[in-house]
Amino acid sequence: MITHLRGKLVEKNPTYVIIECNGVGYFLNISLHTFSLLGDEENIQLYTHLLIKEDSHTLFGFVERSEREIFRLLISVSGVGSSIARTMLSSLSPTEVRDAIANGDVPSIQGVKGIGAKTAQRVILDLKDKILKVYDMGEVSLPSNNTSKEEALSALEVLGFTRKQSEKVVDKVLSGDPSLSVENTIKQALKNL
Repeated sequence: MITHLRGKLVEKNPTYVIIECNGVGYFLNISLHTFSLLGDEENIQLYTHLLIKEDSHTLFGFVERSEREIFRLLISVSGVGSSIARTMLSSLSPTEVRDAIANGDVPSIQGVKGIGAKTAQRVILDLKDKILKVYDMGEVSLPSNNTSKEEALSALEVLGFTRKQSEKVVDKVLSGDPSLSVENTIKQALKNL
């Protein structure tokens, strides 16, 4: 297995790069995310994934190791091939893909060209537990612009409660009444902790 390539960048396009290593040119398929991170340096290193099929050997290149890991998780899902995985990583950043799966955000994944509702649901069903475990995320709550939530969580941490434990309770309290003040949010959370 080829795990990475370090060499001279010969050609750079939005969908592929060619890297010359010791006189051998390697054609690597890349996502738009990797393309955006590639500078104009002459010498580069890309993490790779070699996909071997009956009729071809295809190399995929990634600037970040985390993107390669997400790619590998995506292609492990039945019905998601390398081209769909690459399209997902071109439409969404690896972090957005990871968070969409962890949050069960079907519309975000379904928003990628070529992915229907069933495939999006299968991706989430197959990968949610792996994502939560690998990235040690615990149950993820949807991002919130609620500053009182953050203040309440900080206050509960100071009082000795873990953030993970507090976040579930605060989310539950705020889902009942999003307009609660910080003090009332903390009081309600303390009743449930």
